[in-house]
Amino acid sequence: SGMGPINPQDLNTIVEREGLTICATHIGFNRLQNDLEAVINEHKLWGCKYVGLGSMPEEYRKDKAGFINFAGEVSIIADRLQENGLQFIYHNHNFEFVKFANKTGLDILLENYNQSIDFEIDTYWVQAGGADPAQWIRKVAGRMDVVHFKDMSVDGSNVIMAEVGGGNLNWDRIIQACEDIGVEWICVEQDICQRDPFESLTISLKNLKAMGL
Repeated sequence: SGMGPINPQDLNTIVEREGLTICATHIGFNRLQNDLEAVINEHKLWGCKYVGLGSMPEEYRKDKAGFINFAGEVSIIADRLQENGLQFIYHNHNFEFVKFANKTGLDILLENYNQSIDFEIDTYWVQAGGADPAQWIRKVAGRMDVVHFKDMSVDGSNVIMAEVGGGNLNWDRIIQACEDIGVEWICVEQDICQRDPFESLTISLKNLKAMGL
């Protein structure tokens, strides 16, 4: 995600040289709709099972019907990926926690996604939506192998993204929930850093090791 234009084979050469693993991706919805065969071939080249969508397109977010329609469309894509040995995963933000007739958008998606769709819960955005990250991790048990760890803090009256363990999320509960449902990959993500990004990454890694990971 956010790589910029690069030949898939060149990327594969780089990650192999550096001893890295591509555990999951975020692919634009337009490519998933119109270039799926190439997406499948790229993921097979990279040895990457998890094909992620970073966000639901804005045009589906207006009402309950939009969420249901999106669930139907993306389920077709997820079926094709599964037929090719890949797994579609959906990454949330906070807009999925808007309520429609007393149900959040994420609840609507959970109810209407078919079984070929898994989740990629982002802890920060769940909290930003006014929900409980640990509770939602447990809610998608059996349907999530990849999670995004991101912390939330405050600077005066402003909510900010923080290094994992440097904010106010309850990491004991979150990590226990991940262990209980058998999460395979923990991705540390910090969209906006208050310092050099590599320093932020180092802090998150040190804190996670102190937590026993």
